[in-house]
Order: sequence, then structure tokens, then C-alpha cells
Amino acid sequence: MAEVEESPSSRNIPQRMQREVRQRCGFGCVVCGMPLYEYDHLLGWANVKRHAPDEITLLCRLHHHEKGTGLLPAEQVEEANRSPYNLRTGVSKTYDFHFSGKECQVLIGGNSFGATFSADPSILLPISIDDTPLLAFSFSQGRIGLFLNLFDENNELILQIHDNQLVQSTSPWDIQMVGQNLVVREAHRKILVDIVFEPPHRIVISRGRLLRNGVELLIRPDSIVVSNNGATYTGNHIRNCPAGILIGPHSQPISTVLSLPQVPRYRHDKMIRETWISQAFAID
Repeated sequence: MAEVEESPSSRNIPQRMQREVRQRCGFGCVVCGMPLYEYDHLLGWANVKRHAPDEITLLCRLHHHEKGTGLLPAEQVEEANRSPYNLRTGVSKTYDFHFSGKECQVLIGGNSFGATFSADPSILLPISIDDTPLLAFSFSQGRIGLFLNLFDENNELILQIHDNQLVQSTSPWDIQMVGQNLVVREAHRKILVDIVFEPPHRIVISRGRLLRNGVELLIRPDSIVVSNNGATYTGNHIRNCPAGILIGPHSQPISTVLSLPQVPRYRHDKMIRETWISQAFAID
């Protein structure tokens, strides 16, 4: 039986209930799939004054406003709630980030990668595994684009940003976007990425696990650890170098700061991971 909070002291929905609603709605507006959303009490907060997950849905700001003004009939919202857009399609509607200019910076695990693009086209590739850019900025035809590929432990692509366009799968356990902060979880207290977007030119990743083809990078607030071999990178400030950390084979030559052409695959140091988990979730 779904949990119900009768006569709550505020309109703030408990975190665990928010997560249940996000999972049921496919992490986006049930009408259009937009990954930026607000929580809506289907029966009207003023009418029920309670929090029940089955009575709460996700709506983007436009559809939330339309429902509130009567332009979107409540019956249509209830129908969409029964069959959310993202669960029907398997992925969210795209969302465009507003990155621009010729400057970019990536702060990740106590390391900084940045560039001022002068040539067109150009690229900043902070992390790449086996010719797959996990994180990159490009500059082409006078505009800047953010690229991110996030894989799970099964090597499945679950979230992608391609040239500033965000598309996310409905398969993760939880995806939460609040303001500029995006958090993807595989399970309770098991974060895949915690990223803050700071347009027009910067992103910050303080926690995460970047996975690809048996390689695992653990992101702590002060370091990046390759758990396959224990290699640790901290305090590096790299600017105007096309690539930062390249792991595995790459088909095209590119200037890089740190290269690991060979690492043990699917071998992760248990002690490194346990230490990372205890530190990363100390205040989560």
C-alpha cells in the first residue's frame, strides 16, 4: 500500500515520496516528457491537504500552468499520468542547455580542464575511454557544444548530452534535476553522477562513477581514481590542451596530458571503492 502523509505541516513532499513519483512518471512531464518538471497534486493541494504518491504527478512548467488555469483539462493530465510520455517512448524529450561563447571549463574531482577556443573546429576532451568521449566540449561553426555519455555497469547508455541536447533513459533507478543540479542514481546511495551545469561555459562534477567497457573512474570532490589500477589524479589544472585523460585505444592521434593505453578490465579495487563510497555519501 502506498504511503500517505495526512495533514502534513507543509506542501513540501518528502524526498522518498518524490523519488517514487519520479520513477513512476519516467523522470519527466507525463504529458510531454520534458526532464524539467514540477510536482503536481492531481486532486489539488487545497482540496486534499495530503501527500500521497498515487495522487502526485510530474508536469513541466508550461503544462503545470495550463492545468492551473484550466487550459489543460484535469482529465487529460490524469490520462497522461496513467501512461507517462517517457515510459511510452523509453527516453525523455530533449532539453537544450544554453552553453555559448568560446570559453569552456570542466571541474571534475578536484581537477580543472579548460580552453579558450581560437580555431574552428576545436575540442576539449577531459575524459575518454576506448574512443568514446565521456565528457567533452566542442567548438564548431562559431558555437560551443557540451557532450556527455553516461553508461551503467551493463555498458548501457542511460544518459546523453549531444551538442547541448539532453536525452535520458527511463531505465535508471532515479534521475533528479533540481535547478542546475542533475543527479543520477543506480540505487539508494549509489550515485552514477552528480553534476552542476553553469552556463554559458562551465560544468562541475563532484561525485560520480564513470563507466565504460570494464573501466571505472571514481569521482570524489578532490580526486579522480581509476579503480582498475588505483591511479589517482588530483589538483591538475590543464588549459588549452585538447585532451585530459585518455584510457584505452583511440583511433585518432590527439595531444593529451594523461594517457593509459592499457588497464585491467573489470577489475576494481574493493578497498578503493568502499573508501570512496564512505566519503562520497558522508553527508548525502
